[in-house]
Amino acid sequence: MTRLSAALRGLATTFAALLAVTAVPAASAPATAQARHEPRAPEDFVALRGVDPTIIEEMRYVTAHNFVGERVDGYRQPLCLLTRPAAEALHLAQTRLLRQGYSLKVYDCYRPQRAVDHFVRWAEDLDDQDMKAEFYPDVDKTRLFADGYIAEKSGHSRGSTVDLTLVRLPAKPTRPYHPGQPLVPCFAPKGERFPDNSVDMGTGYDCFDTRSHTLDPRIEGVQRANRLLLKDTLEEAGLVNLPEEWWHFTYKPEPYPDTYFDFPVSAKSLSGRR
Repeated sequence: MTRLSAALRGLATTFAALLAVTAVPAASAPATAQARHEPRAPEDFVALRGVDPTIIEEMRYVTAHNFVGERVDGYRQPLCLLTRPAAEALHLAQTRLLRQGYSLKVYDCYRPQRAVDHFVRWAEDLDDQDMKAEFYPDVDKTRLFADGYIAEKSGHSRGSTVDLTLVRLPAKPTRPYHPGQPLVPCFAPKGERFPDNSVDMGTGYDCFDTRSHTLDPRIEGVQRANRLLLKDTLEEAGLVNLPEEWWHFTYKPEPYPDTYFDFPVSAKSLSGRR
């Protein structure tokens, strides 16, 4: 009986060991595969702060203060990632603006395709209108695709497009956004809409309204002068404005005019490259 018990215990131990050996690869394989297959940025993508640390970064899609109302998929860190030529063009523009007492402030740079997909899902959900009062007060959500505010592809995903504004120096701090706070239309007078330390451009960032068109005739005086200062300075540095959005500029010629990347916005996307 003792010999039988010992034999059974030996078999049990051997069986448990075999289970452990076979179970470990199965458990670790998904994590290894995920780490191996997570997209990485090409060699010529850089973090803007490594090219010009004086440019202010307020990366909106890492926060809940955007038209979706939550952190957007693919934004893991508050970083501005761009192709090196685009980042160097911003550095050139920043050098000129600093002499005049201004700084650039970026809101968004490279945008992964998964973030664009998030925008599309949000736009298709007509019940989610939590941020309407600020970002699209006069636009019916059913019109976002037809009017061109949301699309299935974005130039940002090609890595050379940036959303940005001007800040008068010395820069004042921007009050943080608290989800659930009262919202004010993005085209309200600057003293009424959400406080931003930028100069007055006539609307806030990501304002879904024709007032956001760079040369909208309703935008006059100081507001128009501020838009033209941003536009002229960036165009001299090689960045072209999108006429429908005063904040939207693309470096030309684009290094990747036909490629839409999906690596996450994180420092890790720039590391481990060959």
